[in-house]
Amino acid sequence: QLRLVESGGGLVQPGGSLRLSCAASGFTLDYYAIGWFRQAPGKEREGISCISSSDDSTDYADSVKGRFTISRDNAKNTVYLEMSSLKPEDTAVYYCASVVRYGLCKMHIYEYDLWGQGTQVTVSS
Repeated sequence: QLRLVESGGGLVQPGGSLRLSCAASGFTLDYYAIGWFRQAPGKEREGISCISSSDDSTDYADSVKGRFTISRDNAKNTVYLEMSSLKPEDTAVYYCASVVRYGLCKMHIYEYDLWGQGTQVTVSS
């Protein structure tokens, strides 16, 4: 069974940091682009970052650029999202998703065909 499992969410104070993990099982991530998305209550799911399969090129939404870093460790079959300088508006359920794709990654939800169950991130004092 192909699965993506997110972990690392939690409660953090404004200005704090978290590292989210997206672990794949049942397949290897080598040929997959991975995207990170988030959905806050009452809002649509939005793409915030992605990493390509071919050259590890990355992209970020303006809202997280300079604060979040996406990376992949194919040996561990895991993609990470390092989040720093967190703000209350970063509070959301965070999801990772995968798709077989070559070339530049994209952050549109319809580009991806396998999704994890999500992990909650709450930024609050």
